[in-house]
Amino acid sequence: MSTTRHVEIAGAGLAGLTMATALAQRGWSVRVHERGAELREIGAGIYLWENALRALEAIGAAEAVTSRGERINSPELRDHKQRLLQREWLRDGRLYTVLRRDLHSALVQAAIDAGVEIRTSSAVIGAGADGSLDLADGSSVKADLVIGADGVYSRVRDTLGLTQQITNLGDGCGRHLVPRTDDDPVNVAWEEWNGGRRVGVIPSSPEWTYLFLCCPEDDTEGTAQQPFNRQTWIDSFPSFRSQLERVPDMPEGRWAAFSDVVTRNWYRGRAAVIGDAAHAMSPNLGQAACTAMTNSIALAQSLDVHDIDTALQVWQRSEKPVVDRVQRYSRMYGKIGTRWPDQALGARSALIWSLAKAKPFQRRIQFAAGYFPTLDAAPGPLGAGR
Repeated sequence: MSTTRHVEIAGAGLAGLTMATALAQRGWSVRVHERGAELREIGAGIYLWENALRALEAIGAAEAVTSRGERINSPELRDHKQRLLQREWLRDGRLYTVLRRDLHSALVQAAIDAGVEIRTSSAVIGAGADGSLDLADGSSVKADLVIGADGVYSRVRDTLGLTQQITNLGDGCGRHLVPRTDDDPVNVAWEEWNGGRRVGVIPSSPEWTYLFLCCPEDDTEGTAQQPFNRQTWIDSFPSFRSQLERVPDMPEGRWAAFSDVVTRNWYRGRAAVIGDAAHAMSPNLGQAACTAMTNSIALAQSLDVHDIDTALQVWQRSEKPVVDRVQRYSRMYGKIGTRWPDQALGARSALIWSLAKAKPFQRRIQFAAGYFPTLDAAPGPLGAGR
């Protein structure tokens, strides 16, 4: 009789593919369900901190990703007067910026190479704690473990009763790729704040520069993306005129709000959620996708040394406090960046400058970038139950 364990995964995004590859490489039979008719990643560029790079290395996909990306040596933050406030975010470890489509393509290839079966046009509408996954075509599949990597509005999470709260954070951003020119930074990421608006200029491949344009949800001129309201952003950030003029009138990108997802648990019975389905957060610290991929590796590690029920408990006990902490700091960063009173922008600059010099604060806000799980060690005592 076969002893191969089988997993069914909802969602072929960054978390779902990382999870699928990690388990397939460990001998699991893996099938991934993607609701779309084709495999693709929505978005523009992405930060990959040390934790994400180690997750990619764990599944053998790092070189394929970083070979097309940009090594960032200095992420710089400036205020409304172009004064440098911060360049110390990168204290330890590595930081690459890459195109999301390049990252996704590398993960798809890694999954295929590992023997993962990926089904497109296969929408998941729910899951059961018994390890069942319900599909939109009326069928149901059964596995030793099912995993929901199906995003902020996860049907797997909702049908398992794991959802505690989904919060619209009141701000968001438009993301764009523009052709790279000599006006753009090299091995440096630029970010500038003016009032409640934030702009980032990030080299992400030899051909493309990634722009993010963040603002509060009630900034109607700032949220207008199709057609793109170029002049309002140039007025706020004249030093970035060159980059903003390269955004097309009708860009592919759109403005999207940030949301936090808080769950009661990350699993119920033989069903679990990962990535945005478990812990969506604002991208203010560049850790939303990084922690999603890292947590996928952590679950695979835990399954190496524990039975499934114990592995899920050990995984949540270890990793959920890490993610909860990242969410809190990301929310705080967003509030300072978008909700600070205009009449006190000088005080904000002074605060950011002083925090940049405080090593304990730097370690707290960037702890996740240097954190990587080691749950494949010998089993230890369990804490409280579910």
